[in-house]
Amino acid sequence: MRVLNVAEKNDAAKNIALNLTRNRPQYREGFSKFNKIYDFQCNVFGQQCDMIMTSVSGHMMEIDFPGSHRAWNSCDFVELFTAPIVKSVGKNYEGIKRTLEREARNCQKLIIWTDCDREGENIGFEIIETCRAVNHRLDIWRARFSEITPHAVNNALKDLRRPDENVSKAVDCRSELDLRIGAAFTRLMTTKLQGRIPANLVGPNGVISYGSCQFPTLGFVVERYKEVHRFIREPFWKLKVLYEVRSPETFRVEFRWDRIRLFEQLACEILLDICQERPEATVISLTQKPKSKWRPLPMDTVEMEKLSSRLLRISAKETMKIAEKLYSQGFISYPRTETNIFPKNLDLVQLIEQQVNDNQWGHFAQGVLARGPNPRVGKKSDQAHPPIHPLKAAPNIAGNEKRVYELIVRQFLATCSDDARGQETTLKINIADEIFTADGLVVTERNYLEVYPYDRWETKTIPNLPVGYKFMPCKIEMVGGETSPPPLLTEADLISLMEKHGIGTDATHAEHIQTIQDRKYAGLNERHFMPGRLGMGLVDGYDEINFGMSKPYLRAQLEAGLKDICEGRRNKDDVLREQITEYRRIFVQAHGQFQKLIDALTHYTQA
Repeated sequence: MRVLNVAEKNDAAKNIALNLTRNRPQYREGFSKFNKIYDFQCNVFGQQCDMIMTSVSGHMMEIDFPGSHRAWNSCDFVELFTAPIVKSVGKNYEGIKRTLEREARNCQKLIIWTDCDREGENIGFEIIETCRAVNHRLDIWRARFSEITPHAVNNALKDLRRPDENVSKAVDCRSELDLRIGAAFTRLMTTKLQGRIPANLVGPNGVISYGSCQFPTLGFVVERYKEVHRFIREPFWKLKVLYEVRSPETFRVEFRWDRIRLFEQLACEILLDICQERPEATVISLTQKPKSKWRPLPMDTVEMEKLSSRLLRISAKETMKIAEKLYSQGFISYPRTETNIFPKNLDLVQLIEQQVNDNQWGHFAQGVLARGPNPRVGKKSDQAHPPIHPLKAAPNIAGNEKRVYELIVRQFLATCSDDARGQETTLKINIADEIFTADGLVVTERNYLEVYPYDRWETKTIPNLPVGYKFMPCKIEMVGGETSPPPLLTEADLISLMEKHGIGTDATHAEHIQTIQDRKYAGLNERHFMPGRLGMGLVDGYDEINFGMSKPYLRAQLEAGLKDICEGRRNKDDVLREQITEYRRIFVQAHGQFQKLIDALTHYTQA
């Protein structure tokens, strides 16, 4: 029996083939120079089979309007909400299509080895459609796996399932909506605003694009920027007490005021005078209690993107590109996951053993093994993939690949370790009926902190003074300050907001963030997002026309509908019809009140 196997990328195909056979697969060329063919034998379907393993390069099909609606001036823009749509293989993927057709003609079964997420399922159905067009008798199966290791891919081969058409239809639904909505609004804005906006403020090709994820993402940036600029700083004053301890070493302890701060300078000065007239301090309470600093949760995609952006200064988009490469090479598990709970059947000991020879964290890994792994348990599971974790040592990688891999390893070892522990001391004193507090900490067990340099938790010494003890502070003073606005959003902040409000998925956050930068709607300034003048004008204009355009609610509603399609609760056509009706209504409203958008953009772009 001949079995055609198709993975999502060439690296994945090669490594899956290597892991399914004891002998090195025979290699030959296909019609695409980037997608090789690997021939080997393997026991599957109860018999020894000839396996043909090849790959695509992500999506091979694209949807578009037919010629009657493709040109920008070919129709009234509102027609794009109901115009016919055609799906075809992209010109760059004709070689892949020919390879699949040639190999499928002579096979009895087809196994889909694409990534096990929505996009992977949809790519799988593109492969199925292509192969069935030349061999309708093909028996179709789906391999489900979260890592490219011998154990995982052989288990997947033993537990083949049928492809999930509901999941694929959810992607088709989203793709069609993105095309219709994006084309209608983009054509409207670009044609009506042509010549009204300086060329240097517009992105590639002078296109002013709209996307139902990209606009709420921009909306978060603009809203925070406005919040910062609306903020009115207020002066405040507070009291501070310093006490100098002289044994055995001299150090100073700072006591903070329990009133925190006052916004009346005179009132604060009066209280300062009273304290300075009766400066003797009396200890009124000394409490000590155990304190823990929690080890990190198992790593999901959003957390990886945020940590990499914040700690490594690698963008979410670059992080995902690196993680996908590490996954294809078999160094880490599947990097697109919403899960932060390790499944009980995952062999953590075997995974930790892979790290014991590393010069940086090998000793720590040995300690975790000696005590037994004790992973922290999160609250999220997508029921598809485990948290991101290392699969084997990677001594020969370098650059940003090494840094991202190291982050994943350190987080994995940290979560399998124990919380850091210490003893917290809180000392309260009374000076002229004003209460002041100092906190101290003695770290007794660093535990996960030994391998996780990204967290800080240091010993802070204060004296153990008994209740009733009296002393004279070395200084009682008033200090002033100002309230501060919230900071502009970092990429990690923006990803958190997108996740919270259901904008995009863990797989698409980075793409939407990159889009608003490519379009010059927003940019980074010292790692914080600043809206551009074009971005400000678009958000203000659409807010004048319709409040929901730059807000997360519309897209979040769609994401909920897509989830319902995946889980079989709703029909794809029903969700499509509902969303198209709503966006068409908004489009008609925007078209009729477009002058408001022009006015808002003029305000910002002509300034």
